[in-house]
Amino acid sequence: MSGFGGFVLRRGIGTVITLLAISVIVYVVFFVTPGNVAQITCGPRCSPEQVHQVAQQLRLDDPLYLRYWHFLQGILVGQDYSTGTSVEHCSAPCLGLSYQGDQQVTQLILTKLPVSLSLVFGAMVLWLILGVGTGVLSAWRRGRFTERLLTGITLAGVATPVFVIGLVLMIVVCGQLQLLPFPQYVSLTDDPEQWAWNLLLPWLSLALIEAAAFARLTRASMLETLAEDHIRTFRAYGVGERSIIGRHALRGAFAPIIALNANNVGSAIGGAVLTETLFGLPGIGQELVHAVNVVDLPVVVGMVLVIGFFVVIANAVADVLYAVADRRVVLA
Repeated sequence: MSGFGGFVLRRGIGTVITLLAISVIVYVVFFVTPGNVAQITCGPRCSPEQVHQVAQQLRLDDPLYLRYWHFLQGILVGQDYSTGTSVEHCSAPCLGLSYQGDQQVTQLILTKLPVSLSLVFGAMVLWLILGVGTGVLSAWRRGRFTERLLTGITLAGVATPVFVIGLVLMIVVCGQLQLLPFPQYVSLTDDPEQWAWNLLLPWLSLALIEAAAFARLTRASMLETLAEDHIRTFRAYGVGERSIIGRHALRGAFAPIIALNANNVGSAIGGAVLTETLFGLPGIGQELVHAVNVVDLPVVVGMVLVIGFFVVIANAVADVLYAVADRRVVLA
């Protein structure tokens, strides 16, 4: 199969292979470790009987390939878990049971995921507005003080960690200026207005770093487009500079912007760990940190797999969107 359909098929097969590779790596890293894996998984407060029960659930007496197959089978079709005197069925995608209350990891993630997604997609709106706008202005004012100032700001933004930006925003905006209260997460369904106000600083913290990358990419793409022959033709016919920038040059720079945005959505879900921890947001990032602290291995594995899934899917979507925007990618 050739053409766009063949490209999508090849990219889909590559995505499936990548996801399988991630599951293998995660399984080996967390479940094939030196020491008593059952003891590590169950936690330091488990009795010998509980450790033995965990060892049976993990099938530690089985060969390694068979253990991984049961692990993968649980994700694909679900599996049963023994919880004391009863047996609990964990529906697919089953990521195991948390050892902090025997809650299904999948259900735990589903309760935390909306917080992380609202953080990422809200920040995405801001980084697109700030990044693309700054990049367009920088390209338009090329060679002037405005461009040099914006270039310096974007370089500083790229080099600054998200937790530094978050701390500075909280100290200045919430502490010194007292423009906003310190963020306390409110559900969107409970109070949409308070939900937005309390997420404003986390959105800005995550968006400012990503906006810097978008500004640099937009500027470079705009300058490349502005140097093309058809832009010179528009200028020769007397088309205004604002019309050239807004209607022609920016449209030609959209392909890399679309691809970078899809990539950043996936990576931002992983990067939201610091933002959620800093602002106390009850998302998958904060839950991952808590699971690491209490050695809740099934939750750690589930969170890592979910974050890896979003990153891989986002990269695949980015490739497809780039191919839609620029069909030369399909022929490459």
